[in-house]
Amino acid sequence: MKKWIVGLVALLLPLAWGEVKVVNVQVKPRWPWNGKVDITYSLECEEVDGEGKPKDIYVEFMGFDHDRDREIQLKTLTGEGADGAVKAGGPYTVTWDAAKDEPGFNSSSFDVKIHAMAGLGTYMVVNLENGSVRYSANPPNLDDDTCRTTELWLRKIMPGTFTMGSPSDELGRDSNETQHEVTLTQIFYIGVFEVTQRQWELVKNTRPSYFKNDSYYATRPVEQVSYNMIRGTGSMAGAGWPEYGHAVDANSFLGLLQARTGLVFDLPTEAEWEYACRAGTTTALNSGKNLTSTGSDDNMSEVGRYWYNGGSGYSSTCTPEYGTAKVGSYLPNAWGIYDMHGNVWEWCLDWYNSNYGTAAVVDPKGPSTGSYRVLRGGLWDYGARYCRSAYRGGNGGPSGSDGRSGFRVACWPLVR
Repeated sequence: MKKWIVGLVALLLPLAWGEVKVVNVQVKPRWPWNGKVDITYSLECEEVDGEGKPKDIYVEFMGFDHDRDREIQLKTLTGEGADGAVKAGGPYTVTWDAAKDEPGFNSSSFDVKIHAMAGLGTYMVVNLENGSVRYSANPPNLDDDTCRTTELWLRKIMPGTFTMGSPSDELGRDSNETQHEVTLTQIFYIGVFEVTQRQWELVKNTRPSYFKNDSYYATRPVEQVSYNMIRGTGSMAGAGWPEYGHAVDANSFLGLLQARTGLVFDLPTEAEWEYACRAGTTTALNSGKNLTSTGSDDNMSEVGRYWYNGGSGYSSTCTPEYGTAKVGSYLPNAWGIYDMHGNVWEWCLDWYNSNYGTAAVVDPKGPSTGSYRVLRGGLWDYGARYCRSAYRGGNGGPSGSDGRSGFRVACWPLVR
């Protein structure tokens, strides 16, 4: 379908995703042209939940300007399906404010793609033994270590806008934490826990970690893993972020996980990591509390393992009372995510940039090149100031690995 207006061709490509089919699509630029485009669509889906009710369907919209060979983020969307779930049926209408997103926009060949998926529950659960994926409305049962070993649990994160960085008066602040507004436009899932040693073993069949006590290793975070071990070293794959997107080496941890599940798993970007860590908070810690000390701090002791609540006294064969803790041992944030403060550094996708700038950004991917990849969250052998939500001083070369560096996975179920 083509709609011509002031030089704009709007082509909408409905896609069937999973058990959802997008039908009866119409794209209508408003005339007289005021910079807004109405997109009408319907959804067909027979899937029902456990109570026999139609499943929630999540919809994402993406534009592509063929004249300039680039994607267009449809940031300013309003209407049904723009910022929440809908059910099968319709017609639904969303409005894109093209004039606001792309001032002066004019394209002779422009696609708008709709991705839709049903049943994206609050939690995604991956069976690491057979690669099957299910969704759950309920959080993991912490009394059953299955959620830390043979299953990989992730929490759904909805799009939103937040302030990244720290205020100038935050105790322990560094100069590279400039506050700026960040908008994330895609639904994604992020690990409820850091990836554990047993989960790594089930995917890679190796045990690389420093903390290797056979009685306790399985539920502790994997460490001594480099960015390259997680994503790979291929220049157009594992080492290619951001130019090559979520492409990873086939034999890397993420390559094997992607192949096993058929889903796009990767590290989170630095912005996605902080957004998920904060869970709506603006304080130094995601509990809603600030630090009272940069070293030993009672508020930090509530939310994660660091030097002053068990990090010291460690050895390679120590129990989880020392060194790294069993994942999920401290308070979660408001979104049910554990250990974003302390335990191990967590690799992010981005090359490190010492200056964010103050301008508002949308879906930032970090610099195009660099020497160091970003590590976030602090770790077991540092003081409280290094474990704050905004702290970003733990950056490392992609090949570096020691007993301090681990990660948590993210997944974009609507991306193919």
